[in-house]
Amino acid sequence: MEITLKQISNFFEDTDDSVLANFIDPINKVIADFEINTPQRLSMFLAQVGHESGGLTKLHENLNYKADRLAQIFPKYFRDVDTSEYAHNPEKIANRVYANRMGNGDQDSGDGYKFRGRGAIQLTGKSNYLACGKDLEVDLDANPDWLETPEGAILSAAWFWDQHDLNDPSDEGDVLTVTKKINGGTIGLEERKELYEEALKIFA
Repeated sequence: MEITLKQISNFFEDTDDSVLANFIDPINKVIADFEINTPQRLSMFLAQVGHESGGLTKLHENLNYKADRLAQIFPKYFRDVDTSEYAHNPEKIANRVYANRMGNGDQDSGDGYKFRGRGAIQLTGKSNYLACGKDLEVDLDANPDWLETPEGAILSAAWFWDQHDLNDPSDEGDVLTVTKKINGGTIGLEERKELYEEALKIFA
């Protein structure tokens, strides 16, 4: 099973073909290497990747928040804090929100921003970066920006997919389970379902 530029262009219709062309080889590689090789599996993978990455156009986490939004989005980390000191400062925000978890060091270590969400499924945290890098034989500690390349974005997404055995619920068309594994909740569930149904028509 392989995809073509015409197929992926029909699916990601709002993304320029010049951008999509760079993703053809990486996607065809993971189809083979990670057994995302049935219409159901591929459609689920592309639907989830499409939602998470804005049609393969956003390969890193957007942390450019206004002061008032920080307390709403990250109440645990910005309670009793002057959010104006963090507003529109993605690096400072990431270093606070992601400090001392997912293998990251403290706020001053800079790990939060270095290991922020990247790739087509927003791989996050030093532990995930290092585990992914080890399996894919890429030094993601020294070169975390690789996750923002077409190859890195898709291969890291497929690695995450494999680590969470997402081919199994994909075989059942279980968008809810796959979404919870990726998102931790059900944000964007309806769009993910719509993308999945659309993908099935294109990649059947």
